[in-house]
Amino acid sequence: MNGIDLNNISLYIICFIGTPGVGKTTLGKELAARVGATYINVGDLAKEGELYEGFDEEYECPILDEDRVIDELEDKMNEGGVIVDYHGCDFFPERWFHIVFVLRTENSFLYDRLESRGYKGKKLQDNIQCEIFQTIYEEAMSSYKEEIVHQLPSNTPEDLERNLDQIIQWIEQWMKDNN
Repeated sequence: MNGIDLNNISLYIICFIGTPGVGKTTLGKELAARVGATYINVGDLAKEGELYEGFDEEYECPILDEDRVIDELEDKMNEGGVIVDYHGCDFFPERWFHIVFVLRTENSFLYDRLESRGYKGKKLQDNIQCEIFQTIYEEAMSSYKEEIVHQLPSNTPEDLERNLDQIIQWIEQWMKDNN
């Protein structure tokens, strides 16, 4: 397991963000399984706890109640050893994350992924434009210290494996530096 001491795993907190369809969930679940961390998909957490403040008719999706999400996550975040997955990050407290990974996908891949999920019209176009204009990356850069925000390509299975290896190396180094 790459030399990770699972007894000390509960220290770091990682955030995966990006446009819907870039592979956050696949990467987050696989990383959590490999290192024994707690994986939290904020969308699923909100759905389970009905942490919404309304419904957006234009995008046909619920509107997240960010304050309730923060309240729901606070204790889990204090424990550490957590991987958080969501498409945005500007409402999370800066103190929560040791590192933020912004997943990026080429538009040809992303278009197909979103279309296969049933995205169409304005919702599809706005998400593609979000990726083109690096909206999520810019949000992360303005919400966190620049040195903890990193972009990762997420187009192919090979990218997934490279990203997993890179993040596990980061975890190992972080644990050496912080223990």
